[in-house]
Amino acid sequence: MKPIYRKYSKTVALIWAGCFVLFFFAYMYVVSPQKKNKKHIGKQLAEKRQAYHSAVEAAKEETKLELTEQIEQLRNSLSDFVIDFKDTANLTLDIGQIAKEKKVASFSIKGNNARRDLEMAGCKHISENYITISFTGSFKQFATFLNVLERHRPVVFVDKFKIARSEQSDSDHRVSMDLAVFVKRRQDS
Repeated sequence: MKPIYRKYSKTVALIWAGCFVLFFFAYMYVVSPQKKNKKHIGKQLAEKRQAYHSAVEAAKEETKLELTEQIEQLRNSLSDFVIDFKDTANLTLDIGQIAKEKKVASFSIKGNNARRDLEMAGCKHISENYITISFTGSFKQFATFLNVLERHRPVVFVDKFKIARSEQSDSDHRVSMDLAVFVKRRQDS
């Protein structure tokens, strides 16, 4: 009876092995791609739901008002850093007024044409404008002048400065500064 059991065991083992291989290939070629497809469709569904919920939220009047307020706040904060093109002349007058208040001598201001309106990488609406100023004054006058410039609105960036010490100890020192400001570009019509 042993040989019959062996033959029966071999037959059952071959059938099980064949079924296992058949189920394995069925899983790999039928079920696995369906799982991947289901996962991909689930991601698309989640994206569409998010877009739908965003559209529903954007359609609400309170959301529109909130976004309008946020845009206004961003524009106001932008005006702290960027000057309008037509106001660049007023900026030079402001700097001249600061120099007058700080009582610096021999003050001169001029646009730096060599670096004027340089292109900023990735900026379509903003450019940099450079101004060169020079004056004579004490170190204290220089420090207070620099402090007022740094607190100016719109922001004036001190690109570099140079102080030439006076030959006479009681005399004022010669200061040269390169300033940079962000300027909104002219909008072509």
